Amino acid sequence: MVQLSGWSNFYVVVGSSAGALIGLQFVVIALISTIRAQTAAAGARAYATPTIVFFSTVLLTAAILSIPHQSRGRIGVELLVIGLAGTMYVARVGRHIRLVEQYIPDRGDWMWFLVLPTMAYVALFVSGALMWSSPGTALDVVGASELLLLFVGVHNAWDGAVYMVVNPSGSQAD
Repeated sequence: MVQLSGWSNFYVVVGSSAGALIGLQFVVIALISTIRAQTAAAGARAYATPTIVFFSTVLLTAAILSIPHQSRGRIGVELLVIGLAGTMYVARVGRHIRLVEQYIPDRGDWMWFLVLPTMAYVALFVSGALMWSSPGTALDVVGASELLLLFVGVHNAWDGAVYMVVNPSGSQAD
């Protein structure tokens, strides 16, 4: 697909960034786990795991779009699947957030863990549908979605690290 050739550097940078950030998130979780093992499971499922999934989505999408000689149809189907799976996953994250007893989410948490990721995954789904009729627009939407997921992941990782430092006992912040 000719339009993808112009995106190769973008996906190398974005995919590499996502891979590095996944590794960094594992280091942060390992360091924090020694401090808060007793309250970690529910909070990790609600707040840490989604960050890894968001970074992994960026890495997966970058890898898929870097595969040579794919048809528009195949790329469209791949994006439809990623978008649908991601949207379903974010709905599941919402349920996990409600189950965490040690922390009451504020509007910012809902925005960064549910609203923005849902927008990104729905946009990926839409880009999959657009791949047949308007591949250039579809690739622009994919690029924007990938950047959104990357920045959401960075924000959420930072927010989680700061929360752990400020509240080492795991109690709700004032």
